[in-house]
Amino acid sequence: QVQLVQSGGGLVQAGESLRVSCAASGRSFGDYAMGWFRQPPGKERESVAAISWDGSATRYLDSVKGRFTVSRDNAKNTVYLEMNSLKPEDTAVYYCAARQVSWLPFYVSDYDYWGQGTQVTVSS
Repeated sequence: QVQLVQSGGGLVQAGESLRVSCAASGRSFGDYAMGWFRQPPGKERESVAAISWDGSATRYLDSVKGRFTVSRDNAKNTVYLEMNSLKPEDTAVYYCAARQVSWLPFYVSDYDYWGQGTQVTVSS
């Protein structure tokens, strides 16, 4: 069991950077793969990035490769998504998610624990 609490969303201008965080309250955070997802207005939720339990494997949506970086600090029970060179099309509600597996889940249906979501808005 794990509860996920997100922070770090907000309003930024195109080209700026933002880091969102996801803090876990349960035990054995180091056993969980973590994912980041986003849901733009009027669209379905999509996979953005994922990181394995030990941080050795990552995966990204093609449109964010080179701009976004997922990382984790297991000592702090926290996963991060650093977003650089933000574009208006990155505007969405961003969610973190967790699954207690040793492999790397990537898709929405792969995850079973979810954060509350945080709004990221990028103005042009």
